[in-house]
Amino acid sequence: MKKLRLILGDQLNSQHSWFTEVDENTIYLMAEMRQETDYVKHHIQKVVAFFLSMRNFAADLQAKGHDVIYFKISDENNLNDLEKIISKCIEEHQITQFEYQLPDEFRLDEQLKQICANLKIDSKVYDTEHFYTSRTELKEFFEGKKLLLMESFYRMMRKKHHVLMQGSQPEGNQWNYDKDNRLKYKGQVPVPNAIIFQKNIEELVAEIEKAKVITFGKIDVSSFNWPTSRSECLAQLDFFCTHLLKHFGDYEDASHTDEKFLFHSRLSFAMNSKMLSPKEVNNKVVAYYYENQEDISISQVEGFVRQILGWREYVRGIYWKEMPNYGKMNSLENHNKLPDFYWTGKTKMTCMQKAISQSLEEAYAHHIQRLMIIGNFSLLTQMHPDEVDAWYLGVYIDAIEWVELPNTRGMSQYADGGILATKPYVSSGSYINKMSNYCTTCHYNVKDKFGEKACPFNTLYWNFLDEKKEHFKNNQRMAMMLNLLNKIPAEELFKIKIKANHAIKNLDDY
Repeated sequence: MKKLRLILGDQLNSQHSWFTEVDENTIYLMAEMRQETDYVKHHIQKVVAFFLSMRNFAADLQAKGHDVIYFKISDENNLNDLEKIISKCIEEHQITQFEYQLPDEFRLDEQLKQICANLKIDSKVYDTEHFYTSRTELKEFFEGKKLLLMESFYRMMRKKHHVLMQGSQPEGNQWNYDKDNRLKYKGQVPVPNAIIFQKNIEELVAEIEKAKVITFGKIDVSSFNWPTSRSECLAQLDFFCTHLLKHFGDYEDASHTDEKFLFHSRLSFAMNSKMLSPKEVNNKVVAYYYENQEDISISQVEGFVRQILGWREYVRGIYWKEMPNYGKMNSLENHNKLPDFYWTGKTKMTCMQKAISQSLEEAYAHHIQRLMIIGNFSLLTQMHPDEVDAWYLGVYIDAIEWVELPNTRGMSQYADGGILATKPYVSSGSYINKMSNYCTTCHYNVKDKFGEKACPFNTLYWNFLDEKKEHFKNNQRMAMMLNLLNKIPAEELFKIKIKANHAIKNLDDY
């Protein structure tokens, strides 16, 4: 039997059982395709990171003796169509069985099912051996329950996989230390310089440009600093443990004008491409904590574990439970378009300018910048979730639909009507001022509602609540804010709505 095994760009798991033995009758197929660069407009760093990681992975397989067929974006014989590439390889190499690993995106799952249905040879599908959970485990866990509470799922996962547990009890006798993860960063402790993976990617960028792949964002071709091999990803993980974990939880939700990354791990691309597994990341972090408990508190490590063992697996479960309808949901009926400054970063709002500019420059922003600044503003200005989805999916280096869609359309934009989040994540400028220093240098006054330099978030927030009050009237978590809304005098509310609607219609002037 001669096998052809497909490896997708986000399936770079060198620890997969496929690779335990070298088989001269097995060929591995990898391809850089316009299909994957063009389904949404991507940040140039995202395209470079995936292509470079794929090439490194293929080279590693070949060095270990595996037979690999690899199509670069610049190859003249690259058909740039997955089905045509597979069919060509099957014919040229007299393949008798086609095999692939379960894709993590619905569109690819459907495409590969159809490709296999059209083949005249047998096909077989394998698990990626990456996640803690199966596609259906979350759905089965919540069967018969009204609310899909992440905390319930998270506690089950802690118990099942015995992570940060002492017998049947959580480490520290407390499940969640979220309330301890909300310090404002004021330079209390220095942020270590980022680990350097300096590499020249000038030739790869030239290949991408020659292939006429349309991208956006910035890139330094002489100094690309994302981990794009297994060894670099392991080095990034080690750097996080030894230099950042000690203060991660404290400043997990903080933002600062002078610090792009603070104490965040920046391991999301390494995991989402599968160069690192969530299990080995958690095991390394937890082991490091146990070895250094005199220096690291439980609140630092639990906040990290919650993101990986809890949230990451949770959003994947939501994705497979709700697709394909999830990608079409717009429960709040928002229809506005993104302003131009989402593509330029040119706005007088310091929080948005910093968060968007960083996204364009680094292909990265941490979760609070994504949720409570950019996402918050997008929801308050009632932008269409399709527009917001496409921007988030394209701009961030770690954005693959299974993780981006529930985070954006669900948690950030509440377009799923509360499947994932029990309330919309919106706020006035006061939250941003509480968790960052952005407001201290802003053109706008965070404490003002109606003046010429009043913070736009303030009127947008109350206008949003008023616009959507019918939708949230039975939501208990929104009751307090709706009561406050009802206490605003009619004349003041009228002024709020006038100013908010002027902002929505003239966003690029702000």
